[in-house]
Amino acid sequence: MAKVVVIEDERDIRDVLDFNLRQAGHKVHLAATGQDGLKLVREKSADLVLLDLMLPDMSGTAVCKQLKQDPVTRDVQVMILTAKGEEIDRVIGFELGADDYVVKPFSVRELLLRVQAILRRNAPSSEGTVSLAQFGVLRIDRGAHRVWVADKEVELTALEFKLIVTLFDRKNRVQTREALLSDVWGIQAEITTRTVDTHVKRLREKLGPAGDYIETVRGVGYRFADTPPLVQSP
Repeated sequence: MAKVVVIEDERDIRDVLDFNLRQAGHKVHLAATGQDGLKLVREKSADLVLLDLMLPDMSGTAVCKQLKQDPVTRDVQVMILTAKGEEIDRVIGFELGADDYVVKPFSVRELLLRVQAILRRNAPSSEGTVSLAQFGVLRIDRGAHRVWVADKEVELTALEFKLIVTLFDRKNRVQTREALLSDVWGIQAEITTRTVDTHVKRLREKLGPAGDYIETVRGVGYRFADTPPLVQSP
C-alpha cells in the first residue's frame, strides 16, 4: 500500500497509529520530532505524512511549510493531527498545503477512512482518461500533476490540483459547495463551505488570467466555463 511517516511526539498516539496503519497494509515510519520527520519523509520517499502540530523542536506548520516548499517533497500528502479545532486553525493548515485536518481525540476508524480518501485522491488517472488537456491559456497534465497558464507552470498543492481537475471535467455544470466537499475533500463533510470559498479564491489567484474560467454561481457554488473567452484584438 502506501509509505506513511507519522510525526508525533506522544508515544501512545504513535503506537496506536503505527499498529492500525500496519494492520491496514501500509508501511509505517515513526518520528518524534519535526527534524527527524523531515529526514524520514525524504529518505523513505513517503506518500503520506501524519503530522502533529505541537512538536518539541519546531511547529508542525513549519514542517508542513518545508515539505510543500521543497520540490522533492511538495507532492507528499499531509494530514495534520491537532487538538486545535477552530476554523481559523483549519484554514491556516490548508493554506500551508495540508490535504486533511483531523482534530484530537479522533476515531481511529475515521482516520483510516480519511487516509484511504487522501491516497485515492492522489491515485493515477484511470485508463481512458486524457492526460493532457488544453483550455484557452490553461494546460493540465493529469499524469504529471502539473498545470501551466500561458506556458508558465503554476505550482498547486495536491488538493488544489484535484479541485481544478474536478471543475474542469464538469465544464458548464454548476458544482455546489457540498458536492465539491464530497468529491474533492473526500469524507470531510464537517468542513465548512467557507473552506471551499477560501480554496477557490487561492486557486484563482494562482491561475491568474485563467482564474476567470472558474465562475461563481451566487448562492449555489461554482462552474467552470464551457468555452474560454475570446481574446479581444488590440
